[in-house]
Amino acid sequence: MTPRLSIILPVLNEAAELPSLLEHLSAYAQRDCEIIFVDGGGTDQTVNQIQQAGYVVINADRGRARQMNAGAGRASGQIFLFLHADTRLPDYADQQIQQALSAWNRWGRFDVNIIGQSLLLPIIARLMNLRSRLTGIATGDQAIFVQRDLFERTGGFPDQPLMEDIELCARLRRITRPVCLEARVTTSGRRWESRGVWRTMLLMWTLRLAYFIGVPAEQLAKYYK
Repeated sequence: MTPRLSIILPVLNEAAELPSLLEHLSAYAQRDCEIIFVDGGGTDQTVNQIQQAGYVVINADRGRARQMNAGAGRASGQIFLFLHADTRLPDYADQQIQQALSAWNRWGRFDVNIIGQSLLLPIIARLMNLRSRLTGIATGDQAIFVQRDLFERTGGFPDQPLMEDIELCARLRRITRPVCLEARVTTSGRRWESRGVWRTMLLMWTLRLAYFIGVPAEQLAKYYK
């Protein structure tokens, strides 16, 4: 029997993004993927739009780590896929994940393509994909997926305001390296372009280096904001 996939999406004031996201997810819902939205206390029409579309939405304390853990706690699938609201999966991503995972390949991520106006964004995406393959560490933009029992064994996402995806991957990697799927998710470049691409690149590299040498995530989150 094919293990069921649960797609878990943390959301916060994503009403503008929802129409295209809900349409995108409809194919997965039709193939019996479980789809769970986790709202972090937004103030727009996000929750109403999700409910009107017939999807499950639960509430959790604000913060991606807490929201994704809450979604995992509600999910019934044997495989979890954590998806950002501004990221779109490649066609039949569910089937690709189910085929890729095994007794040896127990978690993984997709390559990423970043969409935006800057010519630097494709270069950033290529560097992210290469770095991820070399280090075995993925980011949330790459749609991390993991078998349920392994996720629970590692304690889920750490309760921290930043680098929760990096920390989860580091814990998972101690057990087994990820499977890196070449199919690409597509994510928005709005984070880079809104702050300036070069400035954001420098900021993220600095934060990663600081986290690597032991600066607490709570302190780094202040700089990120």
